[in-house]
Amino acid sequence: MAKIGSKSTTGWKATISVAMANYIEAGSIIAAASSLTLWQAYLTLDSMAIGLLSALSANAFGAAVGALVGGYLCDKYGRKFIYTYDLLAYMLGVLLIALSFNFPMLLIGTIITGIAVGAGVPASWTYIAEEAPHEKRAAHVGTAQLAWSVGPAVTFLLAVLLAPLGLMGSRLIFVHLLIIAFITWYIRQGLSESKIWKEGKEREKQSGLSGSLSRSSLKELFTLKVNREALFLLVGIYLFWNLTAGAMGYFMPYIYENVGGLSSGQANLLQAFLWMLTVATTFFVFMKFGDKYSRRFLFGLGAVMGIVAWIILTFMPMNWFSLFAFVILWGCAAGFGAQAFYGLWASELFPTKYRAGAQGIMFFLVRFGIAIWSFLLPTVMDNLGFQAAGIVMIVFLVIHFLIGIILAPETRGKTLEEIEEERFGQKETVVIEENRNFN
Repeated sequence: MAKIGSKSTTGWKATISVAMANYIEAGSIIAAASSLTLWQAYLTLDSMAIGLLSALSANAFGAAVGALVGGYLCDKYGRKFIYTYDLLAYMLGVLLIALSFNFPMLLIGTIITGIAVGAGVPASWTYIAEEAPHEKRAAHVGTAQLAWSVGPAVTFLLAVLLAPLGLMGSRLIFVHLLIIAFITWYIRQGLSESKIWKEGKEREKQSGLSGSLSRSSLKELFTLKVNREALFLLVGIYLFWNLTAGAMGYFMPYIYENVGGLSSGQANLLQAFLWMLTVATTFFVFMKFGDKYSRRFLFGLGAVMGIVAWIILTFMPMNWFSLFAFVILWGCAAGFGAQAFYGLWASELFPTKYRAGAQGIMFFLVRFGIAIWSFLLPTVMDNLGFQAAGIVMIVFLVIHFLIGIILAPETRGKTLEEIEEERFGQKETVVIEENRNFN
């Protein structure tokens, strides 16, 4: 139970308040993406500077570093610890961006924002999964995906409405994120700590193994076969999907304008429509069916739709027919695609003692990969053309589809404790005793 004033925040209210980390993350990415052309003109940025902003942003390396640190702190000090501090740093970052008048200021604000966003994401997925009823875990985890979809939809709509103001409109979008972040931070201060995490820490205290468990967790994450298999599945689907989706999230308005010849307003409106479709399928497909029907089938369907979408965008002339076909297919697929299942499976497949830390490491690897690709993508498009970049995107999506469809686990309807015992063959108390002997 969590209290805010005289009121308590439990169940769906708590889930929504935590899921806002994803609204803020996605909103930050899209706010930067929708203003990229404006910043380029205002500061006369070359493709190298654009690549650097993308690579160090909330979409890539900045978030990667934040997730790595945040995941470790989340397991060591608790899920609530992150909620006390991460949005304070985030508010500083978006304020710097909103007030930027030169490239260094814009870059520093981008880095701070990215780190803060990354720190909060593993905590949000972990907390939601740990507090959700086991028979409705996909529905609750889907709330984070829903917030992640609503963020871009709202941000792109704001970009369209504020377009007449030019760069000032983009600054106001970052101010809107600042306000949302403050409200979210205030509400979160009343959240209680994760019950599962507290129980695990209490058992560690009673066994006198807190320090040794912390030291052995990273080694265990990579030495146990069951963990290596989970890492391969999760990094495989999330990295290769994100090499396309992450670059797309940041660069699609840029592509629409520079390749498709759309105006800034048209590009942003098209992206807003795409994200509205993602919101709809997150709610009506992932949240409604993720706890009832085959997750392997849902994942595979979304992956195939995404591949077809990029084939259309890459090989058909970029006109309104192909653009709408792409937006409809990709927008719908993203609602129950790799990110939604990553958030669910990443919270189910690791023990409580390093659940957030494992997510932080995976998020770091994924965002680091996106950072490299995002840095290279503008140069690739400039020198080889959009079609060459599109072919690479399709290959990434095919790889993520094959990994997911082959290795998708069956965890539907099980408690986290049941999944842990099934995968590791023993309860955490026994694992603690084995760690005592190991150390």
